[in-house]
Amino acid sequence: MKPIIGITPDYCYETKKFMLSEQYVKAVEQAGGYAVLLCPNEAFPDFIDGLLLTGGGDIDPVLFGEEPIKENGEISPLRDDFEWRLYQQAQQKKLAVLGICRGMQLMAILHGGSIYQDIFSQSHTNIKHMQKAPRFYPTHSIEIAQNSILYKIAGADSCMVNSFHHQSVKEPGNDFLVCAKSKDGLIEAIEHKTAPFVVGVQWHPEAMTKCKIQRKLFEMFIKAAKEG
Repeated sequence: MKPIIGITPDYCYETKKFMLSEQYVKAVEQAGGYAVLLCPNEAFPDFIDGLLLTGGGDIDPVLFGEEPIKENGEISPLRDDFEWRLYQQAQQKKLAVLGICRGMQLMAILHGGSIYQDIFSQSHTNIKHMQKAPRFYPTHSIEIAQNSILYKIAGADSCMVNSFHHQSVKEPGNDFLVCAKSKDGLIEAIEHKTAPFVVGVQWHPEAMTKCKIQRKLFEMFIKAAKEG
């Protein structure tokens, strides 16, 4: 049996539509999982083996105790509430979780961490984190911490990633370790201190599955979901 991976979509209030890039689905399927779309519901599906929190719009800063700055983008209260509950329930069930971009930021916030609402105005970055290259193309390097899950996947202390974000994790929260940073010091990946596989990455590995490292990230996620 293939492990079933629940994937969260974005939501547009204007069109009343849920949206999801097929790259997430294909990445899960290529790694040996079966992808299902999770829409807002009070009950957590008991058939889910793993949770994939996807990228998207900004998280409401009120949820981490801040007022919105002028650079803060579009928020989705429906998505914030739904993913908040989903992740908490996934933690209770000890499921494998992979958070991508916004997904990683949400994970950090839920564990007492914080994010930069806008890295270009709130940090000292000199790296272009909103690339003007195709999504599959890596544009900057990250430094990977040894003895981390990501290090086991990459087999090296650095690799190249793509970059499409104006927000990022500032503090990872009490339960997470920082396992990768970009050259400017911004956090690029986190992992839970005790859970077998609860990992967040700031880049978009679903768009880079021709890269062996990014494929292995999904493969390890699917493996953890199956074993869990």
